[in-house]
Amino acid sequence: MSDAAANNHHYRRVLLKLSGESLAGEGETGICPKIVRQVAGEIRDARALGCEMAIVVGGGNIFRGLKAAVDMGMDRATGDYMGMLATVLNSLALQDALEKLGVATRVLSALEIREVAEPYIRRRATRHLEKGRVVIFAAGTGNPFFTTDTAASLRAVEIGADVIMKATRVDGVYSADPEKDPQASRYETLTHFEVLQQGLRVMDTTAISLCMENRMPIVVFDMMRAGNIVRAVSGERIGTIVSG
Repeated sequence: MSDAAANNHHYRRVLLKLSGESLAGEGETGICPKIVRQVAGEIRDARALGCEMAIVVGGGNIFRGLKAAVDMGMDRATGDYMGMLATVLNSLALQDALEKLGVATRVLSALEIREVAEPYIRRRATRHLEKGRVVIFAAGTGNPFFTTDTAASLRAVEIGADVIMKATRVDGVYSADPEKDPQASRYETLTHFEVLQQGLRVMDTTAISLCMENRMPIVVFDMMRAGNIVRAVSGERIGTIVSG
């Protein structure tokens, strides 16, 4: 990495967590090509600053295992495996959009689907990152009962990321749902313990606990505002920072 590139970013290695719902655009389900292209463009611009980028994307825009278990009476493990496959679909869509922009990208899946993705191997993932490729981690942890938030925390720790960037539809962490409570206030900084103590919906408790134990900071920001991924990677104070 050149000195010029190094001066343009704040973090050496970033794990970006995208929700599946964010890829649906204005719809509740499915993949919106326009949003996927927009996100891919921002990832390209952030990667061009010189940092190494890994991504975990959810599958809630296609299938959510817990909801299926509650609404349909489906076996929870079966629903979660279906949700893992949904993350593979989103990962392939994002990979295609990135590669159309000239960004070398690899999808590594926790479930073996060798025809469409490489199996997840930690050393392989870090080698791809060192070679300047964007790495997308698909299929969560490969285990039912664990969310993609937990997968993001686990992968971030495994690859030695400096930070988790959690891209959402709101501009940070609030004391209550800002869409339902007009009195809700936004936090600029929080500790992992405060998130757990107050039951704030940043990530699930397993993910937050893993980050707390490994001193992994989390930046929660609004991905719908153009340029925010670049701003976050550059170290600008946007959204909410959760740290130890």
